[in-house]
Amino acid sequence: MTYPAFLTLLWGAANTIGVSLLAIAIGTPLGLVLALIRWRRLRLIDPVVAALVSLLRATPAVTLVLLVYFALPTIGLEIPRFAAAVATLALGSMAYNCEIWRGALLAFPRDQYEAALAFGMPGALRLRLIVLPQIVRAALPALVNEMTLLIKVSPAVAVIGVVEMTRAAVRIGAVTYDPVPAFLVCLVIYVAVIGCFVLVQRRLERRIADAA
Repeated sequence: MTYPAFLTLLWGAANTIGVSLLAIAIGTPLGLVLALIRWRRLRLIDPVVAALVSLLRATPAVTLVLLVYFALPTIGLEIPRFAAAVATLALGSMAYNCEIWRGALLAFPRDQYEAALAFGMPGALRLRLIVLPQIVRAALPALVNEMTLLIKVSPAVAVIGVVEMTRAAVRIGAVTYDPVPAFLVCLVIYVAVIGCFVLVQRRLERRIADAA
């Protein structure tokens, strides 16, 4: 593989990592917000959130990215390709993370929350000091797993012209008529990126275990 081809692949890798990290940064906290809404069982909002999450989880990433990119301009919202890619992956991440956070919240011993309420602790303080430390510990493996899955599904954004890593490898193979080297490099980069997430997860788990 030539040096220019390698640079093209690195540019695609940068797009893959950029889109994925932004989607994770947006989708993870939004998923927590939706999970908290469902945990509080707000009568008017909970059914809407449940329906939204179910719809997003049932929609393939390719379909969703096409819908975001081509349907929004019909209502006057034109967004660049990169922003549409981030928004699509963030929506999917939000839906799956909502269920991960909700599972952790359902396993959380609610009597601790009610005891803090009885002592007059403000809601924000109860959430920050009592709820979040425990549910983060419980949800961490599933959250990291979802993050790695998001990175692996990121090639779906290529359908709207975002040149991510896999799309770059396809282009290189089309020019050189030898796609194997490009895809091998692509595989190595994917493994390295996902390995970093797993490494961070293990370090966080050790830190949490030491603090417990």
